[in-house]
Amino acid sequence: MPLVDNAVYVGGHRTENPRSVEETFEVLRERKGMAWIGLYRPDAEEIRSVATEFGLHFLAVDDALAGHQRAKLERYGDTLFVVLRPARYLDAEEKVEFGELHVFLGPGFVVTIRHAESPDVKRVRRRLEENPELLALGPESVLYAVLDQVVDEYGPVLAGLENDIDEIEDQLFANDAEVSRRIYELHREVTEFQRASFPLVAMLESLLRGSDKYQLDLELQRLLRDVLDHALKVTERADAFRLLLQNALAVNTTLVSQQQNDEMRRLTEASLAQNEETRKLSETTLAQTEQTKKISSWAAILFAPTLIGTIYGMNFDVMPELHWTFGYPLAVVAMVAMGGVLYSVFKTKRWL
Repeated sequence: MPLVDNAVYVGGHRTENPRSVEETFEVLRERKGMAWIGLYRPDAEEIRSVATEFGLHFLAVDDALAGHQRAKLERYGDTLFVVLRPARYLDAEEKVEFGELHVFLGPGFVVTIRHAESPDVKRVRRRLEENPELLALGPESVLYAVLDQVVDEYGPVLAGLENDIDEIEDQLFANDAEVSRRIYELHREVTEFQRASFPLVAMLESLLRGSDKYQLDLELQRLLRDVLDHALKVTERADAFRLLLQNALAVNTTLVSQQQNDEMRRLTEASLAQNEETRKLSETTLAQTEQTKKISSWAAILFAPTLIGTIYGMNFDVMPELHWTFGYPLAVVAMVAMGGVLYSVFKTKRWL
């Protein structure tokens, strides 16, 4: 069996170190005291063995076997079953790593079943053994110390989250493309942390409400109220972080929209400028085309008389109408007529 530590306490002092749960149970039958059995990732058979020895309720045992439970406190007669979700912050990954701790309390015994490295139950045991007066108050003193340790370990998680949120606030106005993903992922971690830590407040309040009925020592009541105060501060800070991240996401969305609008405005201005340049170029091209048409038209008009004049300037003796009286007037008339006809054609086509 993966026993981390197994001890019997009398008057707050360790008196026995049994080597098995069965031996622990035998010692408790022989003398009045409190057994504290610490297990680390036990299998189903080992949990059932503990349940059989201490008469644990089958529903609590089923929850312990199933694992992945939410933080809760349940009472079965004179036995308490507590599920806690300790946490630690992995700064490099910006991720909250959650563990799971099951605590069974009954008359004269405490069983802690740890499924992760956190919380440091050895530290809790050492702290209580250094304070036998507190440990002598019974199994409830162990529950108090475990709760206090879990809440204390939430402190570094909050510090890590706060540091990353401060960095995100700096990134918001630095046009960092990755900030949206970072905000979303950190918001998810804060939400998971809230799910783990918020039930602690109701659990502690429930313990304090039943303090008279279950004759909880007055000093333990004071200590539990202190843990409750710390738990309330944890939940308040976590809620504040969630709101900060929601605001950061809203601000980032606004900034992204503004950047997109600015980019669209710049593109629109560039498109308008390009259109204006195209219009000017078209006007220039059109003007050049018109000018080309005019030049071509006049060239064509002048071509006809030039052709006739060229032919008659060839100085051949044998040439139609060369010695005719009306030959010259006819050539001139032909030149003017052809030019007039071409002028009319080009004018009709609006080339002139």
